[in-house]
Order: sequence, then C-alpha cells, then structure tokens
Amino acid sequence: MMTRRKKRKVKKDDETTEPSVIEGDGIIVIKDLTKKFGGNVVLDNISLTIEKGKTTVIIGPSGCGKTVLIKHIILLLRPSSGEIYFKGRRIDNLNENELYKVRTNYGFLFQGGALFDSLSVADNITFPIRQHYKVKYWSKFDEFVKTKLSMVGLEGFQKFYPSNLSGGQRKRVALARAIALNPEVILYDEPTTGLDPIRSDVINELILKLQRELGVTSVVVTHDMTSAYKIADRIIMLHNGKIIADGNAKHIREHPHPVVQQFIHGQVNEDDLAVLRASGTIFQTQFLPRDFEE
Repeated sequence: MMTRRKKRKVKKDDETTEPSVIEGDGIIVIKDLTKKFGGNVVLDNISLTIEKGKTTVIIGPSGCGKTVLIKHIILLLRPSSGEIYFKGRRIDNLNENELYKVRTNYGFLFQGGALFDSLSVADNITFPIRQHYKVKYWSKFDEFVKTKLSMVGLEGFQKFYPSNLSGGQRKRVALARAIALNPEVILYDEPTTGLDPIRSDVINELILKLQRELGVTSVVVTHDMTSAYKIADRIIMLHNGKIIADGNAKHIREHPHPVVQQFIHGQVNEDDLAVLRASGTIFQTQFLPRDFEE
C-alpha cells in the first residue's frame, strides 16, 4: 500500500541532483529494498510505506525475512540495494555517527527482552539515557523510572533483577526500556513469544495503550494471529522475500492466496503433508544401544 511520493530536483552548480528527501504521509518509507546474504535473497525488491501513528503487523513463515525487515528499518542491517527514509530523510546511506542520533527516535523490543542480567530493573530502563546523553540530574531518575514502569504496570519493581522476574514481567521491563527515550516508533520482534495466552494479551493491551496514549507508530513482527488481529491497523504478509498480502484484518482473513490461508489457519501444505505421511522404512531387526558398543 504505497503512498504517492514526489522527488524535487535541486539544481546546484549547473548540475541536477536528487535530494535525499521523499514527500508523503509515511513516517517510514522503504523503496525497492533487497537484502542478500551471500547468494541467498532474503528480501526481494520490497517497497512499503509505514503510516504515522498506526500499528503495522508483519506476518509470515519462519525465515521469510520479517526480522530482517525491521532490522533494516532501524539500520541494524544495511540494504544490498534500495533506500530507507525516516520522516522524509534518507537514512540507509548515513554513517554510524549520524545514525546514532536518528536511532533515538526508535524503541526496540527484542524477542527475548534482551535485559542485562547484572543490572537492576531501574538501571536497565535508564541504560538508553546513559548511552545517549550526559546525565547531570541523577535525582530525577527515580521519578523517570517510576513513570516508565507505571506505564507497563510494574511500578515498585525498580530494585528487582531480571532473574527475579517472570517471562511476562521481563518483557514489560524491556518495553519500559524501549520507551525510555520517548520514541516516535517502536519496533516489536515477536513480543508474545514464550508467553501464555493471558500474558500475551497483557502485551497486546500494552501495545494498544502506547499507541493510544503516546501516539507512537508501531511495527510488530509476530507469528501470533490472535495478537495480529487484535493490535493491527494493517497486516502485511511476507513470503519468499516478497509482500503477498497487505490490508486490514478482514482483508487478510478473506485473502484468496492459498499461502495466506495456510499460514493464518496453521495448516501444513499438501506437499509437506504427503512427506510426513509417507511410510518409513521398517527394519527387520531393532537395534539397542549396546549393539554399538565395542
């Protein structure tokens, strides 16, 4: 679902050049993105506009390039070809020092939470502040941490360590850390993985809350269709490095592509099913471990 983009030609020293700015209503614009690892094409000429203040969910089978795509959005990976824009500015060609400032506009919730085990909850949450800013007023940190934890329903957990927390609590602390810099965009990599349905729904509610109360733009990678249907303004499905479906929940539920239907219903395709059901070789003699001992 691409918005129309315009490029203005700028004349300088009698030469016409293309500025690194794209106009349009997308806070993130991805243009003709291809990513290769060796000879393996993981993302194949993808173009995509992420709308400001909306939640875009990316689904697809394992290995289809979902996590690779969101890592390009924050430039943890660089494209093999193509362009990436944030708020109209091209960012894939920036050096690391320039990207350092751009990344303060993003929060990232990693699949496993990625908390520092040796740091308290409070120190985990303030870690991005320490990395990006010179702190003068340490006394303000207590109130800062309290505010972030209250947003994820964990006020009072400041002095706990990750080893003292449940899986769901660790995810919520990681989310509090992800919003530490008041980001405009939050990227979620499999936010409900490893959680039971109730704890998963807590994360879903927090994603909706942050979008509603902070006005953030959310990009969520997930296999969890219950979660996808609940939180998404828009769902995009990747398959073999390409976008094969793009729309709201109703559009995805009714999409005619057989791969989409197989994925959202958790069905094995006929070819894989035939292999699984094929008769295996039955040996006349069943071996025991001692048969292989000298």
